[in-house]
Order: sequence, then structure tokens, then C-alpha cells
Amino acid sequence: MTEEIKKKVKDIIDSTIRPGLKADGGNIELVEVTDNGIVRVKLQGACATCPFSQMTMTLGVERTLKDAIPEIERVELTN
Repeated sequence: MTEEIKKKVKDIIDSTIRPGLKADGGNIELVEVTDNGIVRVKLQGACATCPFSQMTMTLGVERTLKDAIPEIERVELTN
């Protein structure tokens, strides 16, 4: 992925995704964006142990990033 796409991912996480997670006591860290369109993130705080974290990933994080950046193939959770 280009640096421009990596910057877009970071900007969307910072401006759109992180504020919602922080409101619930959680956070998110961008780990990497691979050349083949995979975004790897780490959930932190309350989100790391929440039973709904997979739903947050799929319906929140992944959908938001893929809607905004068509080059993103998927979002993966890492430890």
C-alpha cells in the first residue's frame, strides 16, 4: 500500500473510530497496513476484553475503513 493509503487509515482511526472506542473506555492501535490491503490493529482498554470486540471489529472498524478506502481487503485483530 502507498504511504497515502496508510495515512488515510491512520486519519480515519484517529478521527472516526478512536473517539467512539474511547467513549466506552477502550482504544485502538494501528499495528500495520500491508502491501496487499490488510490492516492489522490491536484493541486496548475495555475493548481488549469486551465480549463484543469481534462485532466492533467487523461492524465498526472494518466496515468504516473499507467504505472509506476501497483498497482495504480486510481488517485483522492482533495481540
